[in-house]
Parts: sequence; C-alpha cells; structure tokens
Amino acid sequence: MQIRDATSADLSAITRIYAESVREGVASYELTPPDEAEMARRMTAITSNGYPYLAADGDDGSLLGYAYASAFRTRPAYRWLVEDSIYVAPEARGKGVGSSLLEVLIARCEALGFRQMIAVIGGGHQASIALHHKAGFLSAGMIRGSGHKHGRWLDTVFMQRALGEGTTTDPDPRSYPGTLFSG
Repeated sequence: MQIRDATSADLSAITRIYAESVREGVASYELTPPDEAEMARRMTAITSNGYPYLAADGDDGSLLGYAYASAFRTRPAYRWLVEDSIYVAPEARGKGVGSSLLEVLIARCEALGFRQMIAVIGGGHQASIALHHKAGFLSAGMIRGSGHKHGRWLDTVFMQRALGEGTTTDPDPRSYPGTLFSG
C-alpha cells in the first residue's frame, strides 16, 4: 500500500467509496450520495485551504481509501484544531488502510502546526472508535440521538488527540494555522 496526496484523478473512486458509505453506513449523516462534481468541489475547498487530502493505493493501483483534515469550526480561535475524515473501500476494510491513512494524516497536520485533532464519529461506529483509540485519541464526549438514518437514532462520538506539543505551549503564529485568519 502507498499513501500519497489525492488528486482529481482519484475523484471517481473517492465518489464511489463515499457513496457506499452514505448508502450503507452511518459514518456520514448524508442520506443521498453526492455526485462526482460535488465531491470535486469539496476536495477543492479542502485542498485550496492547505489542508491535507490523502489517498491509499493498493499494489494493483486501486484506490483503497482516502482521508483528509479540515476545519472543525471556522471561528479564528479554532484554527489550531482539525477534524479528520477517513473512508475505506468495503473490500479493503480491516486490512490496516484506515490506520495507515490516519498515521500519515496526523504527521502531516503536526508538520503544518496544528495542535489538536478531533474525530467526529457518526453512529458511534465501533471500528472507527477502535481505529482512533489505537492512534492515541481519547474520548471527548457523545451526543445521543444526533442523527436518524436507516430507521434508527444514531449517536455521535467525539474523540480528541493532541498534535505536536498540544496545549503545553503557545502555538507559533507563523505556522500554517497561525496564518489562516491574518490579513
């Protein structure tokens, strides 16, 4: 497996992976899968703001999954915090793809100067909770009955992980997050 930056050439596979998650899963609270044009708009919004967007390729060149970091909230004081999103193709689940993507995503976000990463886990998805726990995330709370999908109420689990020095020092205003709301 190879982890690399995602490109527009990956959009068809990314759209397919996400559509399956929307239709069959609870990680996303969307009810209708977006089309490829909408997924392209979303990718551009994330990458044009300097956030990492990653792809995992299999040995045969197929896209096994993707992950990205994005703003948790858009108010300036939140700029040191990112939210991670990870989606893995059904045939690649349970094979370490999510862990590999998350490991690289954490490293990229630390290198950019972010200080905290938040996981917002739809449906309290146990595999996602285990994945994040393995990567050093701690429980940060739950919102019960936050969504209704597939005929049932879903809880949203929040997990959090410090990046770099976390909250032990002041952040560097010259780092990438420090520049997000300047000028």
